[in-house]
Amino acid sequence: MLPGSRTQEVKAMLDKMIKLSSSFPQAQFVIAAVDSLEESVYTPAIRAGLKVVYNQTYDLLSHAVAAVVTSGTATLETALFRVPQIVVYETSPVTYFFAKRLVKIDFISLVNLIAEKEVVKELIQDDFSIENLKKELNLILSNPVYKGHMLQGYDLIKERLGETSASENTADLILNTLN
Repeated sequence: MLPGSRTQEVKAMLDKMIKLSSSFPQAQFVIAAVDSLEESVYTPAIRAGLKVVYNQTYDLLSHAVAAVVTSGTATLETALFRVPQIVVYETSPVTYFFAKRLVKIDFISLVNLIAEKEVVKELIQDDFSIENLKKELNLILSNPVYKGHMLQGYDLIKERLGETSASENTADLILNTLN
């Protein structure tokens, strides 16, 4: 689970990520943490018995079967590691209200923006619920066709990014989408 890199973000995402873990007792959930945040931000995860690992996101992704990822650059990194994922994000209702009216895009995750279609499920704001998380994680873990479509989408993203200057190609794709 990648709850983000900012304190407010982690606090907003972590509670539901922790609750999700109790619905899958056979799985080992690990929180990808960053040492730039206070350790206390991750205390709820530790109290719930989850392992919290600092500054080893790429190592975690290289072993992951699936991921729950807070929207941001981590969604693209997760896709490049070919880890099936659920993208989540929640902010204050007021912030969401204004952002929804000011920014006119079909997707929030870099994965879907680059692909220009839904490759990964985005659970944003009211859709970010325990029930929706369980449903999507079950699909990833138990439906090889669903997982396969996601991996095919990752192949498209890798093709669009090309082998050279992925950051420039990503920026160009996002700017074209916004225009």
